[in-house]
Amino acid sequence: MTRVFLAIAAVLGALSVAGGSFAAHALKSQLTERSLAIFETGVRYQMYHALALLMVALLLSRAEAGQPWLIASGVMFIAGVAIFSGSLYALSLSGIKWMGAIAPIGGLAFLTGWALLALSALSYK
Repeated sequence: MTRVFLAIAAVLGALSVAGGSFAAHALKSQLTERSLAIFETGVRYQMYHALALLMVALLLSRAEAGQPWLIASGVMFIAGVAIFSGSLYALSLSGIKWMGAIAPIGGLAFLTGWALLALSALSYK
């Protein structure tokens, strides 16, 4: 899982940079200020959790066993990016309002990932 998480973290980080650049240049004249702010929130949280996933991968590389809490934390960070950031991108680009109602599910995935990371820390011997 370490290599998988490292690779996904790198891809999410790169896509976050690309998305931020795309928003700043190509979307700036195409979206309202509100839609642009929503898109940028998605980019920001994607980068935060790409870095969190990188940390999980590095911790896994040092773990003596599989560390199921760490693996679950990484999975939740990936799910959170897909659901939270993905729904914000879709909302800002399409204007479909109900997409915003999906974002809290992704936020819950992020919170769960952080809680699982805390459980992992408490389980270290």
